[in-house]
Amino acid sequence: MQENPEERAIADKILEAIRREYGFVPVVNQVMSGRPDLFIPQCNLSKAVFEGRGDLDPKTRSLCAISAAAAIGGEYCINVHMQHAIDAGATKDEVLESISIGCMIAMNRAQSYALRRYAEVFGVELDSSYLNGRKDVKKDRSTDD
Repeated sequence: MQENPEERAIADKILEAIRREYGFVPVVNQVMSGRPDLFIPQCNLSKAVFEGRGDLDPKTRSLCAISAAAAIGGEYCINVHMQHAIDAGATKDEVLESISIGCMIAMNRAQSYALRRYAEVFGVELDSSYLNGRKDVKKDRSTDD
């Protein structure tokens, strides 16, 4: 594919900004920058998600990113977003809670898949009515175990 010189210049500028911000260029950016036509929109979306307008402040966005990275096992993402969260004022406990949330979601996902299969194999009857998205049922969370 023929590279557009204008896109190459933009990609190089983005790479330099990333290097200044992080002190290094993440592997994803290194590889994707070889295709500026894909890299530039990806970087624009990332910037919009993490720095754009919205109701979540930078600290909360970074804490969300830590949870997501923990859930998917994104070791390098955890490193980057943990530093962003700390820089945005996150406490040690807030970071730990974010990690715990992500880990719990990952565990629940694994259990959900595995236990559905288990139920199928061993004939365990399941109530899946909650999947209907009923909005007329309000649960008292104070009685949760």
